[in-house]
Amino acid sequence: MAIDLKKLTQTQLNDLIVRAERRKDEIATESVGRLRDRILKLIADEGFTFDQVFGGKRGRSKGRGGKVKPKYRNPADPSQTWAGRGKRPRWFADALAAGKKEKDLLIG
Repeated sequence: MAIDLKKLTQTQLNDLIVRAERRKDEIATESVGRLRDRILKLIADEGFTFDQVFGGKRGRSKGRGGKVKPKYRNPADPSQTWAGRGKRPRWFADALAAGKKEKDLLIG
């Protein structure tokens, strides 16, 4: 399936890229699923369970998902806090842009 890229418009190229990336993700997901099935079958064929081989429960790792204590507080609205993880909230970015320093927003 040869596609002459020189004949495509910008919109057509962008659409092709989006579709190709989507298909690439589908193929990766399918491959992971097949690999997972093969691993689980091998474990079962050997007479073990997933927990016996890998310990713990399937899915989430032990260190993820817990709440983190807030580290910063919005001086304009004390009910808004941020733990310092993930994307900065808008109020935090606005305060920095207004000349505040991170240490000014720390919770006591």
